[in-house]
Amino acid sequence: MRLRKDKGTKGEGAKREPSHVTVSRQLGVAIVTGRHEAGSVLPGEIEIAEQFEVSRSVVREALRMLSARGLIESRPKVGTRVKDRGSWNLLDPILLEWMFESTPSKKFVRNLFELRMIVEPAAAELAAQKKTARHLAAMGHAVEEMARHSLRTSEGQLADQEFHAAILDATDNELMINLSASIGAAVRWTTFFKFRNTKTPRDPIDEHRALFEAIAEGDKERARQVAIDLIINAERDIDAVLDG
Repeated sequence: MRLRKDKGTKGEGAKREPSHVTVSRQLGVAIVTGRHEAGSVLPGEIEIAEQFEVSRSVVREALRMLSARGLIESRPKVGTRVKDRGSWNLLDPILLEWMFESTPSKKFVRNLFELRMIVEPAAAELAAQKKTARHLAAMGHAVEEMARHSLRTSEGQLADQEFHAAILDATDNELMINLSASIGAAVRWTTFFKFRNTKTPRDPIDEHRALFEAIAEGDKERARQVAIDLIINAERDIDAVLDG
C-alpha cells in the first residue's frame, strides 16, 4: 500500500505533509471508520512500513500520534490494539477531520450538534456583552472572506472556522476559549462534508452576517437566537446529506 496523496482540503498550493502524518491519518481514518475495529490488533511495525513504503521510525511516530488521541495502545507480546471508542479523544480537531473523511454516523453528528447547541448560543450572548474592537474586526474579516471565497472552498471554510473561534474568544471565558479548536473543527468539517456531498447546498452567509450584526450591536438576546437558528439549519443541512 503506497502513501495516498492528500485530498486537497487545504487548497491546491498546500505543502505535502510529512510521511508520519500521512501514515497516521490513513491508519486513523481506517480506525474511526471501523475498518480496524475496537479490540483488533494492527499489523506490526515491519508490515506497516512495507505496506506504506516508509521506514520503521516513520511508523513508530505515526503510532505515537494515534496513541496520543486515544485510538490505540501497545503492549508487549500483544501488539498494538485498537482501543474502545470511549477512550478516543473525540474532540481532537484532527480526529474530527478523520471522522468526516468518510460518512460519520448520524448519532455522532447529532452529538456534535448537541454540543454546539449547548456552547455556541451562550457564547454568542456573552460575546455580545464582552466583545472588543479586536474581536469585531476578526469576525467582520471572517464574514467578508466567507462571502468572497464561498463555503465551497477551503479558504471560505477556514474563514467560517475563524468566525466561530472569534466569537468564543470574545466571551473572555478561558474554558469556552479552550473549546475553540474543537468547535471550530466541528464547524469546518461538517461544512466540508456538506459541500463535498451536495451539488447545490444552502449558503448560510446571511445567517453569519446576522449573527455578526447582533454581536456588534450588543443585542445578546438576538445573538443567542440567531446562533440557535444557525445551528438548527446547519444540522438540517447535514441530516439531508446523510438521509440522501
